[in-house]
Formats: sequence, C-alpha cells, structure tokens
Amino acid sequence: MRVVRLEITALSPFRQMSFPFSDEQGPRMVTVVHGGGGVGKTALLNAIATTRPGNAIVQQPQRTLERPSQLEPAEEQTPPRVMCEWSLGQDDPERPHTLSLASPNARVFVSDEQEGLRRREQAMFDKLARERGFAFLAIPSARWFSRQPIAIIAPTRNVARYDVRASLSFDDRSDLARDTKQALAYAAIASSLQPRGPERGLDFRLHGDAMRSVIESLVELAGFSYAGLDPFSFEPIFRSASRAERPFDGLPTRARHLVAFGALTVKTLWAAYPGRDPRLSEGVVAIDEVDLHQDPGIQGELVNTLRNALPNVQWILTTTSPVVAGSCDIREVLALRWLPDIDHVELYLGTEARTH
Repeated sequence: MRVVRLEITALSPFRQMSFPFSDEQGPRMVTVVHGGGGVGKTALLNAIATTRPGNAIVQQPQRTLERPSQLEPAEEQTPPRVMCEWSLGQDDPERPHTLSLASPNARVFVSDEQEGLRRREQAMFDKLARERGFAFLAIPSARWFSRQPIAIIAPTRNVARYDVRASLSFDDRSDLARDTKQALAYAAIASSLQPRGPERGLDFRLHGDAMRSVIESLVELAGFSYAGLDPFSFEPIFRSASRAERPFDGLPTRARHLVAFGALTVKTLWAAYPGRDPRLSEGVVAIDEVDLHQDPGIQGELVNTLRNALPNVQWILTTTSPVVAGSCDIREVLALRWLPDIDHVELYLGTEARTH
C-alpha cells in the first residue's frame, strides 16, 4: 500500500490542508517534508499513522506552543479530523481506485449512500489488515540506542510478528537498540538454519539476503561494512575502512541510525509479507527528522540510498536540513512554513518549496 493524499482539519498547527503524495504517475516513492521546528512535520506523520488500514483512531486536540491560536470560537470547537487516501497495490491488486479512510465519526462524502459505502469499506479493510500485509513503519525523532546485550525470545511473538493494530506514535522516545539487534540476528540465524530450500513454504534466505544487502548499502555511507554476527554473542559486527571490527554498540551514532533505518524496515516487510523478498515488497516507512546526527555528506546521499535499497517502499521523511531537501527532485518536496503575521502554517510545492 501507499499514501496518495492526506487531508487534515483542525489539527494544530493546521486549520484545513491537503497534502499530495502522488503525481501524474501515481504515488510518489519519496516525499520529503521540509521545515523548521513547530511547523507540524510530526503532526503530519502522526495523522498518517493513525489513519491507515487496520488502525484509524480519533485525533486528539493539540495546541502549538510556537504561536498562540487566533481561531474564532466556532473554529476552536471543530473536532480535529483526518482523511487519508491509500492505493492498496500488492495488498489488493485488483482494486481500481483508492481507499478513503477517515477518523472515526468524520464524514468524507456529502451523499449518505457514498459515505455509507466508504464506512463499510473501512470496516472491511480494518479486518483484512489484521490478517496480513499493510506494512507501515514509524521511526520517531526522539530515538536513541542503549547498550544492552541481544536477546531473542519466541521470534513468532516479537521480531517475526507484525501487528497492524500496534499503536505508533512519533511523540514517544524510542530505544531502537534492542529491536535493531534482534532484526539483524533473526535474519542471519533463520537464513543460516535453512540451507536446503524453503521450509513450510518460506525461504528464509530471501530475508537474510535482503537484510545484508540493505544494511550494506546504508552503513557504507558512514564508512563501514556489515560483517555478520559474532558466533559467541550473536551481536552484530561491522568493519571500518581499516578492517577493524566493531560491535553495533561501538558504531558512531550516525551509523547506528542508518543501520536501524534498514534493519527495522526489512524486519517489518518480512513480518507483514512472510516468504516474499523484502526488496520487492511494498510498504510505507515514515521517519521523523531523518537528518538527525548525520553530517552533510551523508545527508546529501541518504534519500537516494534508501530509495535504491528498497525501491518498492514509499518513504515519507521529515527534515530541517536544506541538504536533504535539495537532494530530491523538486516534485518530491513539501515545504511547511510559518509566515509573518499569519497564525497558521502554509504549504508550498514545486519551485515555491525551494524559495520559501
């Protein structure tokens, strides 16, 4: 599945705004949301994450701290709501049109007949999404990496399981170390235990090969290569340009972020579509402040590296970095700006996204 369009109403700092994630060719595979602090980048990602197949929830009223609200009393009483259009792609290849999902109790169509049909469709796909597919990964900006040994317990309940109903929030502070290590170890161990062909209809070597190739392409940006697992501890091991070995915990911060982007995405795609090569699977990955802890050299290459490593994934990335935004095609950039004497955020597309 992929996002086609997002519409937000009365969700701070937005009054009413429509965000395009597609063009004449269909859904864009990369969208970079560029802007400074307080312009609503995180709110936009939260809106998508909470209005998707299998997980559409009520939007909570918010207030921005950067600018005081100057809305009229009637406008302040408008409940926040979100409508998101999805192209289902591999999740329903025979469907010719998009799926419109909305916050509970929000109305999309004026016609009672159309709205009734939309709500029945939303309920149906909520049930389908609990059974298979519909891969979505959220990586918040408040991410960090603790130093703890790897632990793999009951893979079918954690690292190999995808729960579309799991709550995803970009406002929480997330320790990505354990999940990243588990994803790397599970891919390597499962693929090594299957030397003679598919088991129970699944070829785990596809998972292992995809994990290695994706991690290699990303960590190379920071000057490292992926060596595999340490046979004594199962800790992921990397090599520097001088061939010196380092465990995951010994990598510089920028490299750990890159490894997490790749490992968590491959893990999510394999868990959502077991048996399918993650490099060929569709999904949506939303990363808040993708440029954090990355130097300008990596920022300039990061978007294209993600795009090439997993070409069927739709990447929705937020950033404050003009280097990241400048590395993309102008059609792939959405710019959010506060302007003087205006109490709400404005959206700029195309050439205006680069000049405002």
